[in-house]
Amino acid sequence: MFGLRRKLSLGFGGLLLITLIIGGQSIFQFRELGQSIDVILRENYRSVVACQEMKEALERMDSGILFVLLGYDEEGQKLIRANEERFETALRVELNNITVHGEGEKAEALKNLFARYREALHGIKPKPPSNESHRNRYFREVLPLFQQTKNTADEILRMNQNNMNDANEKARRQAAVAGQRMYLLLSFGVLIAVAFIFFTGRWILRPINRLIRSAEEIRGGNLDLVVQTGSRDEIGRLSEAFNDMAASLREFRRSDQAKLIRTQKATQETLDSLSEAVAIVDLEGKVEIATEAARKLFEIKAGNHLKDLKYRELFELFQNVVAGVSDQLGKRQKVLQLFVNGRERYFSFDAAPIQNREGQLTGVVLILKDVTEPRRLEEMKSNLVSTVSHQLKTPLTSIRMAIHLLLEEKVGPLTEKQVELLLAARDESDALHGILANLLDISRMESGILQMNFRDVSPATLVTEAVAPFHRAAQDSGVELKTIIPGDLPMVSADSWQIGQVFANLLSNALRYTAPGGQITVSAEADERTVRFSVSDTGAGIPHQFLPRIFEHFFRVPEQKSETGAGLGLAISKRIVETHGGAITVESREGNGTTFTFTLRRADRPAGE
Repeated sequence: MFGLRRKLSLGFGGLLLITLIIGGQSIFQFRELGQSIDVILRENYRSVVACQEMKEALERMDSGILFVLLGYDEEGQKLIRANEERFETALRVELNNITVHGEGEKAEALKNLFARYREALHGIKPKPPSNESHRNRYFREVLPLFQQTKNTADEILRMNQNNMNDANEKARRQAAVAGQRMYLLLSFGVLIAVAFIFFTGRWILRPINRLIRSAEEIRGGNLDLVVQTGSRDEIGRLSEAFNDMAASLREFRRSDQAKLIRTQKATQETLDSLSEAVAIVDLEGKVEIATEAARKLFEIKAGNHLKDLKYRELFELFQNVVAGVSDQLGKRQKVLQLFVNGRERYFSFDAAPIQNREGQLTGVVLILKDVTEPRRLEEMKSNLVSTVSHQLKTPLTSIRMAIHLLLEEKVGPLTEKQVELLLAARDESDALHGILANLLDISRMESGILQMNFRDVSPATLVTEAVAPFHRAAQDSGVELKTIIPGDLPMVSADSWQIGQVFANLLSNALRYTAPGGQITVSAEADERTVRFSVSDTGAGIPHQFLPRIFEHFFRVPEQKSETGAGLGLAISKRIVETHGGAITVESREGNGTTFTFTLRRADRPAGE
């Protein structure tokens, strides 16, 4: 059985053989045609030219003898001598170029006639015989020899011309025969090429197309396909290898399916043991695995699509993760309210991407955690703080008023010691009043009753108004306070008074922990969606282990001196920034200063962006 290499070699070898035959035949025919044309141009043509020269020389010599007879002896003799040499030269060419049968005898006869003609020609002298005797001799001897010589040259000329015509006709016939042979060989080559193309499609292309269709079937999941092998060549062996591969894949699929079923079952049992509602979703939003809590509480089942659920927040969160959009609200907790058996329950929800080893996104994990009890505790704490703050505010106001009246000595004079004690009580009551005011603000923010007066405002105006009250304090503390605000920043949407509170908290902390000779810098810059404000100092910095808790209520960094404050300023600032739809972050290295950064939405961007 021929292999694929032999089949290709046979087909291309046949084409190569036809090409060589056609090329060799063409070279042979063209060489013969060239030789025939060379005979015409080289041999016969020289004889034709020589005969023409001899005829012309005879005509001139005849004219010369006429000049002599007319009395112009010198001119006639000169013309005769010149053309005599010309005739002899052409005669030598003819005698040395005999190419036609019988041409040699004619040439010898021409030579003898010319010798007799020349002898008769030289026998005519103008002196002393009379012109009459010369004329008689001319017509009796010279002119007949002239005619015979000329006729002999004509015969040689016609012989060569006829030979040229015969050679030309022969060359034409050879060209016609060569053309017929070329057509025949070309037709034969075309038939061989068509046959090769036909057998190429049968031997090579058809099996390859069959393999391509089989590969597409296997790609579609049809591993039960068997490719037919009709030959023992390379393609046949490839088909057998293809069938072996499909058989191996079928075996792998059976073993992998068993492993996958065991893995899925173990995964499902593990997830069902979790108290949280967890769902694994593919990139199209279809649920692949869901825990028992997700199925019971949120009706998230395997095979369902997230967009068909009634909780649109989950589908929007999934879309953000797939699109790579980060949460614009920072760490703000996202909560779903749900009634289970008549009880109100709250669930926080979040999502995390699933990536393969190459870092490509393959799915999303949704996690819904029951935060009902922590939320209730938080609400109870907030309510308690709010209630206590309200209850303490009235007596504290009375105490502050009494201290104020005593210091004004409205009820009588005070001693120096009494004034000192009352001043200390006034400072402490003022600090307590500030703490209660902050607690009430936090309570209003968490309950949603604190009203924000949003308007478009220039970042430069916000910074200028916020920094102005701190210039004197910075100067007294020996700290440089500077601002870096570009003039082309876009407007932001903000409550100026509330954002002023944020700047006040950040600047007061920076002044508190920056030693004399240090520097505080307030800067701003814009990106596509927000304007980013930064307050940087060169103070003591915050140890890295305390950075995650810096925005908690009542948290203060241990072993850091602080003359005032209850640990509420940063918590209030965080609440205010998040209420504006922004985020606040901190960067610090102990001993190298601290930078607080918060963002505000640009006024030329939609509120929901």
